[in-house]
Amino acid sequence: MDFSSFLTSLATSFVIFVVLMLVFIWLSRKQGNVVVYYPNRILKGMDPWQGYPSSRSPFAWIREVMSSSETDIINISGLDTAVYFVFLSTVLGILVLSGIILLPVLLPVAATDVNIKSAIKNTTSKGTFDELDKLSAGNVTAKSPRLWAFLVAVYWVSFVTYYLLWKAYNHVSAMRAEALMSSEVRPQQFAVLVRDIPAVPKGQTIKKHVDMYFESIYRDEFYRSMVVTNNKEVNKIYEELEGYKKKLAHAEAIYAESKKGGNGEGTKPTTKTGFLGLIGNKVDSIDYFNKKINELVPKLEAEQKVTLREKQQLTALVFFTSRVTAASAAQSLHAQLVDKWMVIDAPEPCDLLWSNLKIKFFERQLRQYLIYILVALTIFFYMIPIGFISALTTLSNLKKLLPFIKPVVDIGALKTVLEAYLPQLALLVFLAILPKLLLFLSKVEGIPCESHAARAASGKYFYFTVLNVFIGVTLSGTLFSTFKTIQNNPKSIITVLSNSLPGNATFFVTFVALKFFVGYGLELSRIVPLIIYHLKRKYLCKTEAERKEAWVPGDLGYGTRIPGDMLVITIVFCYSSISPLIIPFGVLYFALGWIILRNQALNIYVPKYESYGRIWPHIFVRVVAALILYQVTMFGYIGSKKFFYAPFIIPLIIISLIFAFVCDKKFYRSFCNTALEAASHDLKETPNMEHIFRSYIPKSLSSEKHDEDQSDNALSHVPRTVSSV
Repeated sequence: MDFSSFLTSLATSFVIFVVLMLVFIWLSRKQGNVVVYYPNRILKGMDPWQGYPSSRSPFAWIREVMSSSETDIINISGLDTAVYFVFLSTVLGILVLSGIILLPVLLPVAATDVNIKSAIKNTTSKGTFDELDKLSAGNVTAKSPRLWAFLVAVYWVSFVTYYLLWKAYNHVSAMRAEALMSSEVRPQQFAVLVRDIPAVPKGQTIKKHVDMYFESIYRDEFYRSMVVTNNKEVNKIYEELEGYKKKLAHAEAIYAESKKGGNGEGTKPTTKTGFLGLIGNKVDSIDYFNKKINELVPKLEAEQKVTLREKQQLTALVFFTSRVTAASAAQSLHAQLVDKWMVIDAPEPCDLLWSNLKIKFFERQLRQYLIYILVALTIFFYMIPIGFISALTTLSNLKKLLPFIKPVVDIGALKTVLEAYLPQLALLVFLAILPKLLLFLSKVEGIPCESHAARAASGKYFYFTVLNVFIGVTLSGTLFSTFKTIQNNPKSIITVLSNSLPGNATFFVTFVALKFFVGYGLELSRIVPLIIYHLKRKYLCKTEAERKEAWVPGDLGYGTRIPGDMLVITIVFCYSSISPLIIPFGVLYFALGWIILRNQALNIYVPKYESYGRIWPHIFVRVVAALILYQVTMFGYIGSKKFFYAPFIIPLIIISLIFAFVCDKKFYRSFCNTALEAASHDLKETPNMEHIFRSYIPKSLSSEKHDEDQSDNALSHVPRTVSSV
């Protein structure tokens, strides 16, 4: 990539961002778009604009974001979202403090090396990027005393990271403790999830078996249990019934609308009874849907009874009248063998993955190992197409492989655009395919809740992107030109990797710029959701429920957002000392992310669940992993420069491992379990235990007609002599 292509990439990305921001300012002030740009506020009954739109400054949203407090974020979007912003601000602080020293020190050290000409010859740019190569460590000659500056820079970045991560861990721990001490009644704090229930003695039901076991241990604090059932069939009927109810409401709305014109009688809508309403006999829609609903209601009620009586699984939710008892039970060993009576904290009702709860202990272990192997194989084999595409999409390699395109790509303007965007766009497309696959694999492990699956998928995605993007792209950038060298001397791969680092810095600078300028521009403008909403409202939506469904947003998407941020951290860390000019781009990425995503959290995204910051230890471990990769990279790079003191970096790697170990021992346990001192705080009202219990009943099993006298069913309540609330 030459200098003009680099500038073209940055300039066009910046122009796109400015245009998208102006589009946001214009569209968000229109009344018809309020549900797209302020849905979170609307759902909470707040005024979207806090005043008339005409009185708002075009940049009032920035002022509102900057003035918002952590408490505002927690109240509107929950603790998990607030923890994410602690992460963004911590990384931003690390990069700012690192840049304050590295930029004014390392840039002059590299630029004023007396052997510039010989240094340029050793870079992968081969003279095509002289302007920026002079400002990188690639311009410093081997064995030069100037390399001390780069070695000391690694120490500075490392100790800044230790200090700010320690502060952040303390802060997030305090936030979690405060949230768990809340006087609000939260159902999950009175429940535990019990898996691996042992075989039921002859003559007993699973329900009675669970009740007797926990009542014998906890006596006065045990309230009741809910045995998990196989809901596959009942869910199918329930979803079919709900589908017909929506279709009926849609048909009635169309009929009511037709009455407004003509003679007032209206025209009843019709539908076909065959596949997807496209084939078959044409019938009156309202009569047909009413008939289907009347057929499905008794069918659903019958299946509910069968499910509750005959489809019980060896898993249950157990409820207690005390938060302390529930917290204590979740972290206690209940049986001599690990595969019997495993008790853990109950997730929120909306967070449970019901189909995974029945999976037994050893099957879960086997699934986990198999998924790890599958992910490892996926990472390895995915590196092949990513490396190939990354290498192939450089114009020099394309011209070698496809000589006939040379006249086309040599056109000045086209060449500049292709060099500026082609490799980065190819990489982003490949990365976009992964998240759903990794989330699916995480759920297959047998994980009990959505939040845990998102954390697991996030971890897989992080290691995937680091190994494939950072290492894969770094190697592939010189793969074609150095393949014979590596083939003749396999040991030279370390030297090849080290020498390719300065040249690849420009690729990653443009990659990061593309992510924050274009990515955050699209995030802020919400062009795609806006277009989809207006198309649905005009052509598909007839009822209020359909209109609401068209604009109700999802959550922030931690499972894919955090790994993307982690990739940027890893890239900026690893190139911060080699090519310090990447640091301002990292600062811009996290600064813009903090501002724009804070606006989205306050106004748009609605969290699906609340895990009280349990994502933080996973974030922490991966930031430390990125730091260690940076230290290892710098050790290898400075070593490849034949600098005698390169081993001085080794103690830093050991310190990083000790730091992670100490933080794990000090903080991690309180993120796995609820501390009893937090659970013991008084509540502002007496908990309604029946309401807590019913909040966990799946929608497909909810009914006013459950026969409570049948003690065999999964939801039955066995009368007890102890007092209950």
